Amino acid sequence: MEERADSSQVALEVVDSHTGGEPTRVVVGGMPEFRSRTTLDLREELGRDHDWIRTLCIGEPRGFDAVVGAVLVDSDRDDCEAGIVFFNNVGYLWGCLHGTIGVVETLVHLGRVGAGEIGIETPVGVVRATVDGNGRVSVRNVRSYRSRKSVTVEVPGVGKVTGDVAWGGNWFFLVEGTPGISIEMGNIDALTEFAWKTRQALEENGIAGEDGNEIDHIEIFGPPLDPKKADSRNFVLCPGKAYDRSPCGTGTSAKLACLHAGGKLVPGQIWRQAGILDSVFEGTIEIAEEGGVFPTITGEAFITATGTLLSSQGDPFPWGIPPQ
Repeated sequence: MEERADSSQVALEVVDSHTGGEPTRVVVGGMPEFRSRTTLDLREELGRDHDWIRTLCIGEPRGFDAVVGAVLVDSDRDDCEAGIVFFNNVGYLWGCLHGTIGVVETLVHLGRVGAGEIGIETPVGVVRATVDGNGRVSVRNVRSYRSRKSVTVEVPGVGKVTGDVAWGGNWFFLVEGTPGISIEMGNIDALTEFAWKTRQALEENGIAGEDGNEIDHIEIFGPPLDPKKADSRNFVLCPGKAYDRSPCGTGTSAKLACLHAGGKLVPGQIWRQAGILDSVFEGTIEIAEEGGVFPTITGEAFITATGTLLSSQGDPFPWGIPPQ
C-alpha cells in the first residue's frame, strides 16, 4: 500500500446514499492521479498502491463495515459516461448493483446525468443504467448464470447444506431456507453464523466458482413476508461478514439466473426480490446467446450526505482503525 507521510494533506470528497437500506459512499474528488486506463486495471492499482482510500472511507471511525465504497472516475470508452470500482471492509468487489444504483443517483445529484440511459464501465464489463426521472434506476447487469446445481457441503455444527453456485457479478452460493432459522431481522446473528460457516465449509472442501474463484457471497432465501409485495425474501452475507441491507443486486441477478435455469422464470416476467429489511428490487431477464441471462435490476437510491473525509495530522487512526 502506498505510504503517505503527511496525513493532513488528505481530503476526500464523498457523496453518501442508500439503496434499499444498504449504504454506498462514492468518492468524487481529492483522489490521486491514477495510471490505469480501464476500471479492471484500476481495481488492481487501488489495492496495490492506494488502499488508504478504501480504509479511510470504510474503516471506523469514519465508516463502518456495512458501507460499500466506490471510486468514481471518467471512462475512456465512448459508450460510458463514467467508470467505477467498488470496495468494502475487506477488499475490492467485482461488481455491485445496489452500489451502481447509488452511483447513478449520485451522478444525478451532481448534475452530470439526467433522465435516460447511460453506460458505466466496471471491472466485469459495461452495465447500462436507465434513469426514469422519478427516482427509480434500472441497471442491465453483465451476463449471469448458474454454474453448478444442487451442490451439497457438510457444514460443521449444521449438517448437510445444499445450494446452487451462480455468477451475478460476484460468486454466490444460494441456499433455500435454513434449519429452524426464519429470514427476519430478529435472527440476524443466527443467519450470519449459518452463512459464515457455510462459506468456510465451501472453501475447506474446494468448492469454488469458475477458474477457482472464491464463492464469497452466501444468499439464503425463503418466502416473502407479504406475497402481494414480493416473490421471495433473502439474507445475503457479504465477503467481510456484513449482511446486505438491500435485496442485493448481484445476488438477485444470480437468483434470476438460477430461476431461469430451473425453468421458473421467462423473459418479460417480473421477479420481486425482498431483502432482510423488506425493501424490494424488481428483476427481469433477457436470454444470453452464450448461455445464462442478462438481468435488469430496478430500485431506488436516496442521497443521505455530502461532505469531505479528512485525515488530520496527529490522528492516531489517519487511515481508519485496522481490522481485528
